Formats: sequence, C-alpha cells, structure tokens
Amino acid sequence: MDVETLLRLPGWEHLTGEERQLVEQNTRRAAFPKGAAVLHSGDCLGLVQVVRGCLRAYLLSEEGREVTIFRVEPGEACVLSAACVMSQITFETNLVAEEETELLILSSGAFGRLTEENLHVRCFLYEMAAERFSEVLWVMQQILFMGFDRRLALYLAGACRRAGGGELKLTHEQIARDLGSAREVVTRMLRRFAREGLVEVRRGSLLVKDPGALERLGE
Repeated sequence: MDVETLLRLPGWEHLTGEERQLVEQNTRRAAFPKGAAVLHSGDCLGLVQVVRGCLRAYLLSEEGREVTIFRVEPGEACVLSAACVMSQITFETNLVAEEETELLILSSGAFGRLTEENLHVRCFLYEMAAERFSEVLWVMQQILFMGFDRRLALYLAGACRRAGGGELKLTHEQIARDLGSAREVVTRMLRRFAREGLVEVRRGSLLVKDPGALERLGE
C-alpha cells in the first residue's frame, strides 16, 4: 500500500491503529510532469514525500527572481508544504517538479490532527522543519557573506557529487535561477573558471575538470 511508504518515516511506527487508518484515508498519490508547479506561495498542500523524481523548493522575489533553497529527493519528505500546520512558518515556499515526479501527499487536515494528538508526529514535524530551515539559512549565508565565485564553486562541486561525475547537464539559465543571480553574471564567472582550467563550457552542459579545486575555492 502507498501508506506503507509514509509509515516508514521516522516516528510513524508509533501511530495507533486509528491514526494509521486516518493516514490511509487521507493519503493520495499524485504525478507531476517536469516543470509543473506543485506548490505556490501561500498554499497548504500537506505532508509531501517523493516516491520518484525530484522537487525543487525556491523563494520568489517581487521582481520574479528565484533562489533555490533545497531539493527533495526520493524517499525524503517536505513539511514546509504543510505550512498551515505550523504557525511559526512565516515565509512562503514554492515547489516545482524538477523532473517527472511522483508524490505521496497526506492532507494538511489529517497531518494537523496527527501533530496535535501524537507527540512523536509533532517531534517529527519540528525535526524536519529544523533541517529544512538549516538549509535555508545556509543559502542565505552564502548570498549575504560569500562572493559569487565561492558560491558558484560550491554549487558546481555539489552538483558533481549528486551526479556522480563531472558531466553536468546544466545551462547558464538554470544555474542563475538556482543561485538567484543573473545569467550574464554566471556566464562571466564560468568563463573565468574555464580560463583557470576548472571547467569546460559546452552547449547545454558543463564538464567540471577539477571538483577538488572548486571545493577548495568554495571553502
């Protein structure tokens, strides 16, 4: 059953029989094509878990500029999609399917009831929220206190780790969107990295030649 995937999340083994039934009755499976909006600012979708694919969470400025704050990979959950359950969450998050994505979604009403009645679920909620907030703060720290060369170096080094190699299917536009910068700024910095032998710029992709040097630059 779909709900068994949800029940493997930390703390869910402590649900009572009645609470498990509540989850079964209020969990649905949803599929989203690449690029589809999953959550808009101000919406309250519920607890989301990725079965396959990937979600990108981002903040949107009044000028329409995006800053990626974290990604939700298969097996991971996102509680910020149920922001109405936590009155302490005051900023608005957007979620988009970065590739073809399948989700399990527990309704916000059922999730809110569980957090009120079950201490283990409440602890899970705040633990997950704290982890996501730490990621958001790390992004904000980079924006506020790091030069763009260091931010881009860390970004590319992290992309190499996730991809398992140096061939990255990334455009300058995608990088600018993730880092909340302008495409022209990204292009200029990649040219500098290319001159220094760190990357090779290709059409629609990048080849990272020295991930270790990028890590050191970022640090």
